[in-house]
Amino acid sequence: MTNTDSSSALGNQAASTSLTSLSRNSGESLIEQIVRMVTARIEDKVWRSGTRMPSIRRFSEQYKVSRFTVVEAYDRLVASGLLESRRGSGFYVRERTPIVPPSASTHAPAPRQLDVVWLVRNMFRQMPAQKMPGAGSLPNEWLDSDLVANALRAVARQNHNLLQYGEPQGFLPLRQQLQLKLDELEIAATPDQIVTTSGVTQALDLVARHLVRPGDTVFVDDPAWFLMFGSFAMLGANVIGIPRLPDGPDIARLAEMAALHRPKLFVINSLLHNPTSTSLSAAKAFQVLKLAEQYDFTIVEDDIYCDMHPGPAVQPATRIATLDQLQRVIYLGGFSKTLAASLRVGFIAAAPETARHLADRKMLTTLTTTEMTERVAYRILSEGHYRKHVDRLRGRLDAVRDRTVRQLERIGLRVSSHPPAGMFLWTDLGCDANTLTARAMEEGFLLAPGSLFSPSQLPSTHMRFNIAAMADPGILRFLEREIGRS
Repeated sequence: MTNTDSSSALGNQAASTSLTSLSRNSGESLIEQIVRMVTARIEDKVWRSGTRMPSIRRFSEQYKVSRFTVVEAYDRLVASGLLESRRGSGFYVRERTPIVPPSASTHAPAPRQLDVVWLVRNMFRQMPAQKMPGAGSLPNEWLDSDLVANALRAVARQNHNLLQYGEPQGFLPLRQQLQLKLDELEIAATPDQIVTTSGVTQALDLVARHLVRPGDTVFVDDPAWFLMFGSFAMLGANVIGIPRLPDGPDIARLAEMAALHRPKLFVINSLLHNPTSTSLSAAKAFQVLKLAEQYDFTIVEDDIYCDMHPGPAVQPATRIATLDQLQRVIYLGGFSKTLAASLRVGFIAAAPETARHLADRKMLTTLTTTEMTERVAYRILSEGHYRKHVDRLRGRLDAVRDRTVRQLERIGLRVSSHPPAGMFLWTDLGCDANTLTARAMEEGFLLAPGSLFSPSQLPSTHMRFNIAAMADPGILRFLEREIGRS
């Protein structure tokens, strides 16, 4: 018998095999019932690879459903890889290549050399959030999925043309809403001075590509957000760290290095600095701005943790953009930390001419950002739900911060600063953090060693902990055991 004959024989057998009766009173649609039942036959090997499916007409007549229903069900089965359509012949059970799922194990060996790529790659692995005390985002259970889902459904119900490109500068109502947000921070900016981005990561990349040329020097906090080090290096920049103190950068060191290197940019977290959760004092903010004027460099103020800050009454802090009003400062913000990591909505606020250049660069690299997500963010912000949501987040962080500090200090760690706000603790282990990180990964815990937060990448005894991701008691047991050995 030929292969074709064999397929036909199997097809005849399949066509004569009755499915469970379809129900019009079920909670499932007829299409969903057909897909489910055909899938079960294929998964149970009742219908094997090469089996010819009943024709659309025959299936329609046998089960008394419309041909449209059968076509839709078959199309879904084709899309899921269970069936294939052969022009002029019909539908057949597809020969399936086994899909190897990603390893469920969290016990991945660490490389000999820990680096930023290693940490970021492992942050995206399918690990339980409570086993990722080195992660830079809040666990899913801390966020309000209903808030985002409701906004998404509301946007989808509205009769908008979401099939076309949005505006290169960003969804105008969102930019108008961001103008109000900045006004609350005493930063004056019109919508024309605001450019939306796919998160702060893209915002920083756009600014760097606009201003930095090979050979230029870029200053960063040391320690600082590690992801930007490699991005600046790829542009040919010389990245230099300025020591970060509890109230901001070491001004004497900043002045010395600015005179020596004449930097193009200084990238700084003014509020809730990553990884220390410290904030910039008014005196330091003024001094940084004066040095920027003296040595003619641009300040890039990354304020991604803006909404986790409780306000100056709880933790004194000053934004440099408030002092400068976007003359020499480019201000970055976003909502990935407080709404959802997948909701990549960030923004840049800058002087009018700079904003126009950045919008053009954005258009030339990505055309536009996704208007759907920008509409979702706008709806959440404009309806007043966001303020209550971040109030709850701050409350939850406050509830676990002191306890986490006490637990870490009890087992021998020194908390370098005890911030009254934010999601991070910067600690001194008293031993090599890279070695401890490698051992932790072998036991399924992802830590963030201090070496990755410095542009020098030198060995460090420091470690960043995310206080929202310390729910697993195994983390503390591991730290107590391993630090006791060191």
